Amino acid sequence: MFKTATVTAKDTLCRGLGQDLGKSLIEKLGRTPDACWLFSSPGEGLDEFLQGVNDAVGNAALVGCTTDGEISTSGLSVGSVVLGGIATDQIGFYTASVEGLGPLSEESGKKLGEMLPSSTRYVQVFSDGLTGNGSAILRGLNSVLPPDIPIAGGAAGDAGQFIKTWQFHGRKLLSDSVVGIAFSGNFAVGTGVRSGWLPVGLTKKVTRSEGNVVFELDGKSALEVYRRFLGKHADKLPAVGVEYPFGLMDESGRTGEADYWLLRAPMSVNPADGSISFAGEVPQGASIRLTCGDQGSILQGAQQAAHLALKDVGPAVPVIAFVYSCMARKIVLGTRTSLELEEMRQVLGANIPMLGFYTYGEYCPVRHAGPSMLHNETATVSVIGIDDEQPRDV
Repeated sequence: MFKTATVTAKDTLCRGLGQDLGKSLIEKLGRTPDACWLFSSPGEGLDEFLQGVNDAVGNAALVGCTTDGEISTSGLSVGSVVLGGIATDQIGFYTASVEGLGPLSEESGKKLGEMLPSSTRYVQVFSDGLTGNGSAILRGLNSVLPPDIPIAGGAAGDAGQFIKTWQFHGRKLLSDSVVGIAFSGNFAVGTGVRSGWLPVGLTKKVTRSEGNVVFELDGKSALEVYRRFLGKHADKLPAVGVEYPFGLMDESGRTGEADYWLLRAPMSVNPADGSISFAGEVPQGASIRLTCGDQGSILQGAQQAAHLALKDVGPAVPVIAFVYSCMARKIVLGTRTSLELEEMRQVLGANIPMLGFYTYGEYCPVRHAGPSMLHNETATVSVIGIDDEQPRDV
């Protein structure tokens, strides 16, 4: 048995709204869910709202976070709350969280991984998108989890304010934390990731960097190299950086495939030392190319991600698609953002439930059985499949 449902609301956050939303979910499912995902726009009353949801769903495993846009079966919504749930006897769920990310992101990822059961076959994580280092969180998780376990999810947002994000774990309203949910049991999972941005210009080497800060490319000031590339658009830095991210290929060659580049979005520039800070790590010694994209190629990337996930899930029947897409895509697509989900829907099928949010960074494997990585400006899709079961959004 496998049932899923999503419910949405746009109203003042309070305990009563949370209770009503949880009751609506149970009514659609016909029973209390085994696991819930809560994605919400930030706002006053968030804690009471979270308590209200938990009042209704009881002991269901609940995870989630604040966002830059919410995704449900109904499509994209902003300034809203989305609650999704799964009721099944085929999958077991286990949740955990670690507080105090900051410079301890790798240690936090390791602690989270150690909390998960040995039966884990798939993990979703939701981390603070402002204080945590997503690449380090993954290193910690991968140090204790088997290499064939896919890790997906996203970094929490705060509606583009860049002040504070929140993560949800049961009744806990957390910040500067990472929350995870592990899937165990009889199911298949397929993942797909694509961006739509394409490399332009010559390959350059990162000759000096520290974490997410790049100081030099080919021995020259990173900011000067970037300004020369942008030309007349350079005066719009750092805002214009979302349209022209770095495409990264590390020394192992795991990324930089012909049709995919691991993107790093510029977040700020420092004219004093010529450095650029990115929304993810850029290792010293890595090769990069500057990239660009347009609305058409970005929408095509979303469609490709869905195709890859559907292919990856194999012969199992898809029953739900989790979508974690970057807020940068939402900025570039503007009023056409909802088309991204429509492109995915055309591939996944009209009856497949969808659940997710627009993130400050995305977690997903680059390829089947490949390492899970932190992405920027990228659309990621995770499809859960069940044998001999028809997808059902009730």
